[in-house]
Amino acid sequence: MTEAMILNIVASDCPAELEDKFNRWYNEVHIPMLFLFKGLKKVTRYRLADESKDQAKYLALYQFESEKAITDFMTSQEFTAASEEMRETWKDGGLDIKWIAQYNPIKTWVK
Repeated sequence: MTEAMILNIVASDCPAELEDKFNRWYNEVHIPMLFLFKGLKKVTRYRLADESKDQAKYLALYQFESEKAITDFMTSQEFTAASEEMRETWKDGGLDIKWIAQYNPIKTWVK
């Protein structure tokens, strides 16, 4: 049985008029740049099911193979390059990161 992966979760928003640009950038530029880091195993993006001003509209779950992998990722060249590219792309605003959190697995159930 495979062990559960460490999660890094990013909640974000963008103005409605920039959603196409935001999603295209996230899917075609940002995620491919981050996947250059070998310890990042899976990324899943979500959109909020119901409109809510109290919740971030977008959620990205980054799954890492180990705690060491996520620690190494945060200081990696790949993360640095993706962060610099993100700051440049969104220097005029439009990307609003609401929160970021890391979670360690407790237990996984599979049916």
